[in-house]
Amino acid sequence: MDLPLRKAVGGALLVGGTAIGAGMLALPVVTGMGGFLPAIVIFLICWLFSVCTGLLLLEVCLWMPNEANIISMAHHLLGPIGKISAWILYLFLFYCLTIAYVAEGGGFVVALFGEKIPHVVGVILFTVAFGTFVYLGTKAVDRINFLLMIGLGVSYLVFVVLGVGEVKIELLKRMRWFPAVMALPVMFTSFSYQGIIPSLTTYLERHPKTIRFAILVGTSLPFIAYILWEYLILGIVPTEGPHGLLEAEAMGSTAVEPLKYVFPNTPIYLTGQFFSAFALTTSFLGVTLGLLDFLSDGLQIAKVGSKKFLLCGIIYIPAMIIATINPNIFLRALGYAGGIGCALLLGLLPILMVWVGRYYKEYSNLNRQLPGGKGLLSLLGAFIVFELVIECAKELIR
Repeated sequence: MDLPLRKAVGGALLVGGTAIGAGMLALPVVTGMGGFLPAIVIFLICWLFSVCTGLLLLEVCLWMPNEANIISMAHHLLGPIGKISAWILYLFLFYCLTIAYVAEGGGFVVALFGEKIPHVVGVILFTVAFGTFVYLGTKAVDRINFLLMIGLGVSYLVFVVLGVGEVKIELLKRMRWFPAVMALPVMFTSFSYQGIIPSLTTYLERHPKTIRFAILVGTSLPFIAYILWEYLILGIVPTEGPHGLLEAEAMGSTAVEPLKYVFPNTPIYLTGQFFSAFALTTSFLGVTLGLLDFLSDGLQIAKVGSKKFLLCGIIYIPAMIIATINPNIFLRALGYAGGIGCALLLGLLPILMVWVGRYYKEYSNLNRQLPGGKGLLSLLGAFIVFELVIECAKELIR
């Protein structure tokens, strides 16, 4: 490997950390009806797809000048329509995620106050408290995020230790493939990291072998973490019945909420609450900081003084309004993010860019990162179409 192992491992952790987020809290809820084994199969498919599209985006990055972003790549390879589409999809994806995190964060604050404050107050308190770090800048976010990530890791490990002895194997035997497939959009979101490939390419000095290592190892981390998380929650919380996973899904709640009734006033529920809070907050900080930088660059508004305050208003006010109108929008917003935003921006767009680059702009033998030619690209594209059909079907069923 051309770069030090430390830097390659750092890149892998960056990939894994980007993928693992608050979407993890929704996974057992949306997969509960399908069961544990079907969830593992779909996780495997999503993991393979995320590796392929990450490598495709790496290939595009290596064609482009250093520090090129997704918007400039889409413009270069797909023209003005590609640029406009990338703009719209980026905003759609990041606003959906922001709305989901603000809604659930507000609910967490309400619970913290013993349900004695209205949800709108919880939404405002959560957004102001952690949005302030985003306003203060990357250094402030980096410092608070470091502490939160320590809390996330510790609470996850403690939850695993406390929960593994409570798993009931009979709860893991459910196997229904149709409900499992309907969970695909949220599962898809949980493997989304491709947006950092341009930054990762620069960070790892455009060394293809090292970046491939980071992608393969980094995407394996959420795959393992999600399977263990599913094993614990699906093996502890009943799917049906009062306070089961189906009820949590109907209420738009996370997988941690049912633990309040299964293990009331126990360390398991308390640890789950801490994990939920850490995961939600780290995701909120990362998504909204990225959106702030994107809007600043795209709208040509400097991140200083009142202008920066304006940018924060553009990000947070719409999210707070929607989260207040629909407090239970967490699962639905994540579904939109994965079913439409991630599918098109981080799935279809890299496929189209590589297709045009290889077969129309004659980059075919330059830095190819994924074998398979048109056949594999077509298969990946067909998967995106299938995923979009699932999302549309879910909306019709509601």
